[in-house]
Amino acid sequence: MHKYIIRRILQFIPMLILVTIVVFGLAKAAPGDVLSGERLDPNIPAEVYEMRREALGLNDPIHIQYWNWVTTVASGDFGTSMQYSGRPVADLIASRIMNTVYLSLFALGVTLAIAIPIGIYSASRKYSLFDYGATTFAFLGLATPNFFAGLLAIYIFAFILGWFPSQGSVSAPGLSGIELFLDKLRHLVLPGFTLGLASTAMYMRYMRTEMLEVKGSDFIRTAQAKGLSNNSVLYKHTLRNALIPIITLLGLEFGTLLSGAIITERVFNYPGLGQLFLTSITNRDYPVIMAINLILAVTILVGNLLADIFYAIVDPRIRYD
Repeated sequence: MHKYIIRRILQFIPMLILVTIVVFGLAKAAPGDVLSGERLDPNIPAEVYEMRREALGLNDPIHIQYWNWVTTVASGDFGTSMQYSGRPVADLIASRIMNTVYLSLFALGVTLAIAIPIGIYSASRKYSLFDYGATTFAFLGLATPNFFAGLLAIYIFAFILGWFPSQGSVSAPGLSGIELFLDKLRHLVLPGFTLGLASTAMYMRYMRTEMLEVKGSDFIRTAQAKGLSNNSVLYKHTLRNALIPIITLLGLEFGTLLSGAIITERVFNYPGLGQLFLTSITNRDYPVIMAINLILAVTILVGNLLADIFYAIVDPRIRYD
């Protein structure tokens, strides 16, 4: 296992290089830059903007710009923001990333807490009224866009019922201790359930399908013939094997949630990476855009590694050494 982990970490190097090339290339392929567009002051001479563009290195050849960016990133410096008056990109991300992490973890917890039990129960009660209801909910969850689900949740649970706040991450400054924790939790409920809706629906279907497939296997029939209890067969044999494909999805899920939070954070005006990312795109703040994209890519790579490691934990037959 240790050798395999080392090999996978070494494989990150060429993959990260490729990711940096793609991220940088996509950012530079977009038209214009932070010093172009209608929002600039027409009273300022164009020469001033050109001098600023030269100072920022925006007129350098593309390979020089890439080299300058990737070397600063390799040293742990994401550069400075063009939009926020030269503020370090790392500071901007650090001030918001934990909000997005909290939101993604909350959405992931909602997904696992709802999808796996319902998927298991649906498989054990195949073609029952509950199974049909869960299937209908899953299809609706997959078909409903995040922004629509978010607006509907705000209208019902914030405006009509008044149970949860509709925007932000805290109600007021100066909160601390348990009061701050509970306030943040209340602000996470609506965006968290909205972000986790599609994943919950997808995991319910996967869990049900895998449980039904494993239940029809020969080793399950053998376990039942040996007189094992239904709970032992269900949780010790069926569930453990059915979770293997689910772990594959979980390896990618956190990165998917981080990227999916962009729309959700916009709908709920939640101060996370998603809001920063959209604002940076609007203002063509390429250092921030590239840094966030790189963080998302690394998150997905690490998630894949963790999925492979959990394979061996769930299924003892899997060995990497």
